[in-house]
Amino acid sequence: MTEKQTTVAPCRLEQFVTHFWRYSLKFAYADPPYIGQAKKHYKHDPQCAEVNHEELIAHLNTFDAWALSCSSPTLKQILALCPDDVRVMAWVKPFCAFKANVNPAYAWEPVIVRGGRKRGRELPTVRDWVSEVITLRKGLSGVKPARFSWWLFEVVGLATDDELHDLFPGSGAVTDAWLAWKTMKREGTGVLIGV
Repeated sequence: MTEKQTTVAPCRLEQFVTHFWRYSLKFAYADPPYIGQAKKHYKHDPQCAEVNHEELIAHLNTFDAWALSCSSPTLKQILALCPDDVRVMAWVKPFCAFKANVNPAYAWEPVIVRGGRKRGRELPTVRDWVSEVITLRKGLSGVKPARFSWWLFEVVGLATDDELHDLFPGSGAVTDAWLAWKTMKREGTGVLIGV
């Protein structure tokens, strides 16, 4: 390695990131009941109703960066409500629930992302997709696995002093993943997901 070349050890990555990203982001994640699915999956909750995605996206646009999970059948409808500078990522599910008479199976989920920090060449490149199995928690629908959340935090370029606003906390899995991710980053023990 020449004098001009530099490297960042994995345990020093967070210090490197913090050095170059001296401002904190307010990041919002929304994983609402998907269009047409509120009563089907959440009928036990009398407060549950269909989400007005136009209002939701307007609210998301008040944050520095945001991500919105949705279903592939409703992607076109939701993208029509989004600003032009969004990007569609994919959560690919190698193990998913197959439904009778649905072929091909729904084995991926769109994640619409806006904003975040630009990742320079000094950081590992993150893919625009992650492959992770669904969670299997009885009685809950749509709980996101920790590795999905960790990938999303990398996609947006979050740092440990940023703010996470989980707009539909449900099981609390995304917030739990955020706390674990921050700990791993601070201790230098984290594994990069999707790179």
